[in-house]
Amino acid sequence: MRHNRRLRWAAIPIAATLALVLAGCTQAQLHGFLPGFVEGEQPVTNHTDRISGLWVTSWIVLLIVGIVVWGLILWAVIVYRRRKGQTGLPVQLRYNMPIEIFYTIVPLILVLGFFAFTARDQNAIEQPYANPDLKIQVYAKQWAWDFNYVTDNVYDPGIQAQPDDANAAPGTVQESQIPTLYLPENKKVTIQLDSRDVIHSFWVPAFLYKKDVIPGKTNYMYFSTTGRTGTFVGKCAELCGEYHSAMLFNVKIVSQSEYDAHIQSLRDKGFEGQLGSEYDRNNNLPGTGAPTGNE
Repeated sequence: MRHNRRLRWAAIPIAATLALVLAGCTQAQLHGFLPGFVEGEQPVTNHTDRISGLWVTSWIVLLIVGIVVWGLILWAVIVYRRRKGQTGLPVQLRYNMPIEIFYTIVPLILVLGFFAFTARDQNAIEQPYANPDLKIQVYAKQWAWDFNYVTDNVYDPGIQAQPDDANAAPGTVQESQIPTLYLPENKKVTIQLDSRDVIHSFWVPAFLYKKDVIPGKTNYMYFSTTGRTGTFVGKCAELCGEYHSAMLFNVKIVSQSEYDAHIQSLRDKGFEGQLGSEYDRNNNLPGTGAPTGNE
C-alpha cells in the first residue's frame, strides 16, 4: 500500500508537467518540427496531418522503447556490479524462457505495428482519384521542370534556377525565373510524373510528400489542396547531375480566380497545347524506335 501511494504521488506531478509542456507546444513542435506547419494555419494538403501523425507517433513509441532499454541497462550495471571483495564471474543466467519470449515477442509486435500503420497510411495516400478536379503532367529534365496543365490544355516550360548577379549574397537565384506550378485551393489534384533524361525526384517539403521521377516509368501523386494559400518551395531530391542544386521550383496555391488568370496568361503567351515526349533525351528507351542490337 505504501509503495502504491508513492507511485500515485509521483504520477501526479509527472502528469501535470506533461500536460503543461504539451499545452505550451506550438504547431511545429506538436508535429515533430516537420516543415509546412504554421500556428493558426491549415495543413497544406489533405495528407499532411496523416504523414506527420505517423512520424510523431513512431518517434514517441521508439523513445519509450529507448527509455525502457536504457533503464534496463543502467539497472543491470548498478545491481549486478562487482562488489568489493568479489572475485570471478557473477552467477550466469541461462535459458530463461519468459525473458527470451518477451525479447522476441515485443520486437515482433513493434515491427508488425509499424508495418500495419505505414501500409494503412500509404494505401490512403496512394489512392487515385476517380474524378480529380485538376490533372497536371510534370516533366523533369536536367535541370528544370515542364508543367502541362492537362485539364486546361496549356503548358509552362521551365528553366533551371539562374544566379542573381545583382545580389551580393552567394548562392542567391532569380526568384522570378524559377518554374512555378499553380494550383487552386480546395481541389483534388492528380500529378503525373515523367522524366526526359535521368532519375529525378519531385519534392515539396511542406507537402511531406515526394515521388521519384524515373525514365521510362510514369509515377503519380494524388492529394487535395486545402484552404491554405501561399508559395511553397520545391526541389529535386535525387542527385541528377552537375546542376542538381539549381533544379528548383515553386508550388503556388492560390484562389480559383488567380489560378484562372495564370492559365489565361499562359494562353496569351502562346503556350496552348501540351509539351510531349519529343523533347526527351533518352532516345534508346523501349518504344522510341531506336535500333536494337539485332538490327
